[in-house]
Amino acid sequence: MAELYVKPGNKERGWNDPPQFSYGLQTQAGGPRRSLLTKRVAAPQDGSPRETSPGPPPMGPPPPSSKAPRSPPVGSGPASGVEPTSFPVESEAVMEDVLRPLEQALEDCRGHTRKQVCDDISRRLALLQEQWAGGKLSIPVKKRMALLVQELSSHRWDAADDIHRSLMVDHVTEVSQWMVGVKRLIAEKRSLFSEEAANEEKSAATAEKNHTIPGFQQAS
Repeated sequence: MAELYVKPGNKERGWNDPPQFSYGLQTQAGGPRRSLLTKRVAAPQDGSPRETSPGPPPMGPPPPSSKAPRSPPVGSGPASGVEPTSFPVESEAVMEDVLRPLEQALEDCRGHTRKQVCDDISRRLALLQEQWAGGKLSIPVKKRMALLVQELSSHRWDAADDIHRSLMVDHVTEVSQWMVGVKRLIAEKRSLFSEEAANEEKSAATAEKNHTIPGFQQAS
């Protein structure tokens, strides 16, 4: 091993002269050591991308394949043969559906209510019809009047009064001319219904009493 680092000896040197080492062989064996690049290279000023040394590929899931099925875009039409779902649009209240029950309630009250009161209610209903036909009533007022008529026809007096008050609070400029007549009609119809119910209850009690009297026979 030593002879690899020793030049061929000078035959003329003395026996005690030190050997001459061969440094060229070390250069051939190991070669100069390369210094590692530890400095960061500044980004180029012209905005061109900086070249980086190739490294190992980044770890992570592979990119999605272009052949993978894609979800249909939002808003695309339904498949052939499938009808789209249609939602019914709430229609506007019809004037006749509101006025007819009110006029019928007024006719029921005639004969049980003073004529002056009935005439005033009739005049107010005429104003309601005139403004409705003239397009002076908004859709919320029309819808609430339709609900009021339903409650009135079902003898739910308190609910009808609540709708009347909400109209007077929220839409007083539209309903002030005729809502007084509607309010009076609700009160008169309620009084008439209570009177008729009391009479029916009284008649039923009388009939039951007559059936319990011993020896009482109804005339044939």
